[in-house]
Amino acid sequence: MRIGIMSCHVRRASRLKTRERVLKENEIKQKRDFVMSEHVLGRIPALKKVHPDTIARLEAYGTLKNVKKGTVLFRAREPVSRIFIQITGKSILYNLTRLGKRKILFILGPDKLLNENVSGENNRAFYCETIENSRILEIPLDVFMSCMERDPDFAKAVLSSQEKKIWRLGHQLKNTMGHIYMERKLAAKLWKLQRDFGRQTDEGIEILIDLPITFLADMAGAPRETVSKACKLLSDKGMISIRKKRIIVVDPDMLSEFYHTGVIG
Repeated sequence: MRIGIMSCHVRRASRLKTRERVLKENEIKQKRDFVMSEHVLGRIPALKKVHPDTIARLEAYGTLKNVKKGTVLFRAREPVSRIFIQITGKSILYNLTRLGKRKILFILGPDKLLNENVSGENNRAFYCETIENSRILEIPLDVFMSCMERDPDFAKAVLSSQEKKIWRLGHQLKNTMGHIYMERKLAAKLWKLQRDFGRQTDEGIEILIDLPITFLADMAGAPRETVSKACKLLSDKGMISIRKKRIIVVDPDMLSEFYHTGVIG
């Protein structure tokens, strides 16, 4: 009698496990079908020359996730197992100094590849965190790499994306050397932000990112007090206008000229 009861429990547990596995597989399939139905990769300009079969394979194996603001997608020194592509929203790539302070290297918006390492041969070098509610497409590394091997145009698009990051890092390094004043460094960063994330308003070009002083200090790699003084100077000279956490670039040309020459026209 006892053996019969135990056998019944085992069969019931087995059925439950089978049911859970089927539900999980259906959930994964629904997510993949959802990604494919939206064609989230096919609309990205940088992937226009990529073969449709490559796009279909990436979308079929990808998982589209809704991610809340402030979510850390990956950390430095972690092994690479997934590739992240920003579909909507914005994320930052940053590293930590020896004192544990954050240094923001990139702000990446929609359609951008977030990984700095796509080969998986080395661990991650940066941290990645969302700064807005976002939709992120996650693709297994082995699938991503096999698509690069099969499709030269896709490999070229990935290399081009990574080359742009290297160029921007070189530009940042140039701005950190020498005796350029913080006001000019900040002017350069704000000019680029209004170009990449700006919206025309009656007052000027509003940068569509919350930019509190602490965030700007993390971008500039400088103390909060120093960045606050630099913002005040740019505001007093009529180049920018500060509205709580938002910054409006009143005169982009004046801001650019000030960065390049240090002279206020």
